[in-house]
Amino acid sequence: METLSQDTKNILGLQLVSDPRWVDLAAMSLSEILTDHAWCEQKAATSCISLISKYNDKELLVKELAPIVTEEWGHFRQVLTELNKRNLPLGKQRKDVYVNKLLEFQKKGGSPEERFLDHLLTMALIEARSCERFKRLSEGLEDAYLRKFYRKFMESEAGHYTLFINLADTYLPKAAVRKRWKEWIAYETGLMQSMEVRGDRIH
Repeated sequence: METLSQDTKNILGLQLVSDPRWVDLAAMSLSEILTDHAWCEQKAATSCISLISKYNDKELLVKELAPIVTEEWGHFRQVLTELNKRNLPLGKQRKDVYVNKLLEFQKKGGSPEERFLDHLLTMALIEARSCERFKRLSEGLEDAYLRKFYRKFMESEAGHYTLFINLADTYLPKAAVRKRWKEWIAYETGLMQSMEVRGDRIH
């Protein structure tokens, strides 16, 4: 698995690109990819709602995440429309091994501040990796329409990763945020290296 360019690292904070085989496998499983993508957008919207509900006393967080809920739900509807155009059903929500592995790394017994930080950094990583995958699809699919389709998603979601990092910096000491973020990046890098390459999942 190749290393990301410095520019992409700066944009997404990740260390590795997805295995090149992933795009080829995804091209052979477009109905599954679209289904999984739809559910990823739905989960992104509900995760932001959950953050707003849990941390409703944090004004900036509520203000910044409220429009993201609308945006992510709009993305869900866009993918659903694409499925309908192709006469494909939405399909069942699948187990997201990548996200579940990230959740395992969260500090369950830490302080409220540590748990809050890990929640934000988990969201940041999911957004960054999703955006990186959309970039791969926008560059690697043979279908010109879908390349443009995923280019729009990549551009739309590129700033979400930094939003969660910036929220962490707002409410917590920056040094603590940077230290924990380095730990998360190291963990995610190992996770990407160890996970099976599957073309029927966004992550």
